[in-house]
Amino acid sequence: MSLDEEKLFAARLYAVRCRPYLATALFALHTVESRQVPTMAVDQHWRCYVSPAFVDRTPVEELAGIWVHEVSHLIRDHHGRSDRFAARHELTGPAERLRMNIAADCEINDDVFGDGLVRPEGAVEPASLRLNEGELMEDYLRQFRLGPHTSGFAWLDCGSGADGLERDWDLGADGAHGLSTQERDAVRFRVAQGITARPGTAPEGWRRWAEEAFHPPQPWRELLGAAVRSAVSGPGVGEDYTYGRPSRRSAGVPGVVMPNLRRRPPRVVVIVDTSGSVSDAELGSAIVEIAAIVRAVGGRRDLVSVLSCDAAAHITHPLCRAEGIPLVGGGGTDLRAGFTKVLSTTPRPDVIVALTDGQTPWPDAKPHCRTVVGLFPRPRPSGEHDPDYVPDEPPAWARVVAIG
Repeated sequence: MSLDEEKLFAARLYAVRCRPYLATALFALHTVESRQVPTMAVDQHWRCYVSPAFVDRTPVEELAGIWVHEVSHLIRDHHGRSDRFAARHELTGPAERLRMNIAADCEINDDVFGDGLVRPEGAVEPASLRLNEGELMEDYLRQFRLGPHTSGFAWLDCGSGADGLERDWDLGADGAHGLSTQERDAVRFRVAQGITARPGTAPEGWRRWAEEAFHPPQPWRELLGAAVRSAVSGPGVGEDYTYGRPSRRSAGVPGVVMPNLRRRPPRVVVIVDTSGSVSDAELGSAIVEIAAIVRAVGGRRDLVSVLSCDAAAHITHPLCRAEGIPLVGGGGTDLRAGFTKVLSTTPRPDVIVALTDGQTPWPDAKPHCRTVVGLFPRPRPSGEHDPDYVPDEPPAWARVVAIG
């Protein structure tokens, strides 16, 4: 049996009519006839492998839905996300890749069908695994394991474009008609443009994806570490004059001993907001960030101190181990007290890192040292006692990184 291309491409046109914002991606797919695939599958290079027998027995309207389903795997980078998740959690083997394929299908199928697209028989939905709709592949992966409730999906195979595991039928990076990395990004950008231009026609999951495509979430842990490293390595940080090793320029001024500029390890003080508006989970996150800050300064825990502060500054603790830091507080918020205490200590710090929800007044004057502010997320301003309270924005002289 040969592939009925007329029927297959008629289904693609039908899919474009139902989902016009996906037109660029649908036409970017290059079809490859293959008797090894059970239905239709994609690889990460934007090739679509099609079973002739499957096309022959499947109605056009249902084929259109499968076109949209398969291209959705590629648009949402499920192959790259699967590889990153597998590396992070040390997952290996085809069974784990099947679980990723199921989770990726749950992310897509909760809102891809309807409005002209027929739901294929046996399509995986979150409800079939007793999971909530509207979540991401990574969220679903944390909520289920393979077992009797997933045995009905053992046939599922959307290809390496869905789970990152190469198949025997894949043509590979050097095969014909594959898209380059730049071409794939260009296709995704055009799709995101089409969704944001007419957001009322796209489901919530696609609108969320398009917003992140234009404004990707920042890798806040890397940004916080980079901000601290930049602060501790800047000019003037950790520098002081000493007469222990006279300057070589003293030779040009007979009878005068000139000090030499030396660089010492920078000192960092972390001010942790322990007011009532900061949750226990956020305080736990602060402990994790303190450990990351220690790594950013080369692992020198003796150079990092931690100060708890709500409306008043509490005892400054040298960092022996992150999990042993006592964080006390629970009252109102005024980090100015923390800044005042830190700047009056001896030796004075070279860098101040403030971990806070931002609902605090800030010092009027710029400190003598570099300042990094890690902000816990807040959906909207809310005062601890006054509903009309609007917190001050972090000052312009601080490097601000959103945490979470």
